[in-house]
Amino acid sequence: MSDAPESTVLSRVKGSLGHITLHRPRAINALDLGMIRTIADALDRWQDDTDVDVVVLDGAGERGFCAGGDVRGLAEQISAGDPGATTTFFRAEYALNARIAEYPTPIVALADGITMGGGIGLAGHAAIRVVTERSKLAMPETRIGFTPDVGGTWLLAHAPGRLGEFFGLTGSTMDAADAIYAGFADYFVPSEHLDAVREALETRADPTSPTEIVLLFDETPPPSRLIAAREWIDHAFAADTVAEIVERLRARPEAEASTTADLLEELSPTGLAVTLAAVRRARELPDLRAALAQEYGLVLWFAHTQPDLIEGIRAQLIDKDRSPTWRPASLAELPPDVADTALAYTPATPLW
Repeated sequence: MSDAPESTVLSRVKGSLGHITLHRPRAINALDLGMIRTIADALDRWQDDTDVDVVVLDGAGERGFCAGGDVRGLAEQISAGDPGATTTFFRAEYALNARIAEYPTPIVALADGITMGGGIGLAGHAAIRVVTERSKLAMPETRIGFTPDVGGTWLLAHAPGRLGEFFGLTGSTMDAADAIYAGFADYFVPSEHLDAVREALETRADPTSPTEIVLLFDETPPPSRLIAAREWIDHAFAADTVAEIVERLRARPEAEASTTADLLEELSPTGLAVTLAAVRRARELPDLRAALAQEYGLVLWFAHTQPDLIEGIRAQLIDKDRSPTWRPASLAELPPDVADTALAYTPATPLW
């Protein structure tokens, strides 16, 4: 069975393989509410279908698996004073993130190319997560005055050392080796072999398990650059506050540390402080659903109360002047209890 060609999500069954393809390549498969619901519907159909015993999730086009959620649409909803639409989107998206993590049938996510934000929410929680030499993974929400969501804080919280704080605050990009090292992916398969992986998962003569099949194509990527960077990252990002992180970075001899301090001083102070607290709080939470619930409160706090989100989307994605005016403008002006205020926010409509 196949959706119509113009659909932004294609779902079909071949043998015992369920295949879902994000099909919005001109937008690097950015997610809207309709796409989220279509993916969820396919998973609903196949959950009790005894003929489907593995699901592949991938993206159309050469540029990437999924560039994230439709943040332009989010900005339009907030500007139009439509909090209901914002709530509806995030509740549907987070339900799908949890569904992927808990799905009884193994899901193989092929995170080829750009995989960011909402794309991490799809691929990062799959049972088998594949990256390629073209993969670029990131949680770049602080770049728009926001905070990582879609279960991103759960993944960040369980990265080695202080890599969670580093990637959460900076929004820096991981290559395939970095993603595997940081716990965002499991296997490295060259992109030229992805069609063979799909075919093998469909035919499954020998071996039969999806993990064993992917292992047939798995290769060892070059060593992650993060191994050498752990010393300065772990030292600086263990500090109690963002201001102290910047201070430690300035005191380090590594050029990368100084560049990272420069970046942090350009980003939204509010987004940074809340993200730091969210990642650290996620380490104490029991599971992904609890992390998603925490993120749900935070994103609605940003959407309903914080000007930085709209300003960040404007500066990065609409006007593209890359010159946001944050409020407050500096870490020194930031109220010391801002993260506690954000974490205490209770949405009118609960997530679960």
